[in-house]
Amino acid sequence: MSAAAVAAALALLAPLPVPSPDVPTVPPVRCAPPAAVAEHSGSALAARLRLPVAHALATGRGQRLAVIDTGVAPHPRLAGRLSGVGDVLAGGDGLADCDGHGTAVAGLIGAAPDRADGLVGVAPEARILALRQFSPTVTGADGHAAGDLPSLAVALRRVVDAGATVVNVSGAVCLPAAQATTSGAPLRTALRAAADADVVVVAAAGNLGSGGCTDDRPDLVSLPGWYGDDVLTVGAVDADDRPAGFTVPGPWVDVAAPGTGVHSLTVDGGTGASLDGTSFAAPLVAGLVALIRERRPDLSAREVIDRITSTARRPPAGHDDAVGAGVVDVVAALTAEPVPAARAGVTAELARSASSPASAPGWPLAALGGLLGVTTAAAAALRRNARLP
Repeated sequence: MSAAAVAAALALLAPLPVPSPDVPTVPPVRCAPPAAVAEHSGSALAARLRLPVAHALATGRGQRLAVIDTGVAPHPRLAGRLSGVGDVLAGGDGLADCDGHGTAVAGLIGAAPDRADGLVGVAPEARILALRQFSPTVTGADGHAAGDLPSLAVALRRVVDAGATVVNVSGAVCLPAAQATTSGAPLRTALRAAADADVVVVAAAGNLGSGGCTDDRPDLVSLPGWYGDDVLTVGAVDADDRPAGFTVPGPWVDVAAPGTGVHSLTVDGGTGASLDGTSFAAPLVAGLVALIRERRPDLSAREVIDRITSTARRPPAGHDDAVGAGVVDVVAALTAEPVPAARAGVTAELARSASSPASAPGWPLAALGGLLGVTTAAAAALRRNARLP
């Protein structure tokens, strides 16, 4: 399989199917995750996020970051920091990954550095708790890919009980708002319980063309992101900080992170081809949460989220449905200090670190319409009115 084919396949590996009646799962018809590639460099992403500066301040030590995904395979660059906490599909320990998706997500969060390829996770000393909850290669008797909203609720409760301080969910499904209100009720309750337990849940915004997400259905909302304040929802931007053409927009999107052309770990112990998807933007933000929680243990989950959104590099017109408050700024989120509110009743914004860029690289508003399409913009506006209160 070519590198391009591997990247295309991985980008679509994370839809959460529409809930269906409980059915037994069957073993995967294949177990051949994407293999390592011979040459690539992860240093560009590390430089873009200014991870050398960030890692002088925090590395995620002491944080337990749960990856609810396709499982995470043991890898030398996760050695000593990876634990399996379960498999809600087939009863395993979460340390098997037939798809490669969860291993790639875990690598973006916590891969130990290697000078040979420059790749390093955002939180390279965080512990990774692996739980398999969805998989394109494990199917139910009805033929649908295994993993749904009720099982995601179960997975969330399990990782919170296991002591996670941060949770990453790189899977999304789009449903009509009315159906999301009823079908997703257990998930919404689990998200609320996680927030009450002071756990930050980070979720991918979703990819157009995957998980039922399209740009021609104004009634659709993206889950888990639509459930609001109890989840930090992440969209994807390209190398120029422009919204990626596949990222699902909506008023529930909080921030964005790089989601095109990233590299990460593979199941066979190496590193893989270029990856695209909001699945790979979310773990960068989850890693940032771990850094903040190490450096500022006094902050609550809500305050951590506020810090990330307040220090993001703003889009030209303010909050935007594709990127939320803007593109995350790792160093600013770690170093910003509160400034007095301009008036009573207004939440104080955070002062940007002196080491942060004076101004963010902007993208013209016309480019958003060109990348996402007029229909998507109209759909997002209608979805705003349908958002769950």
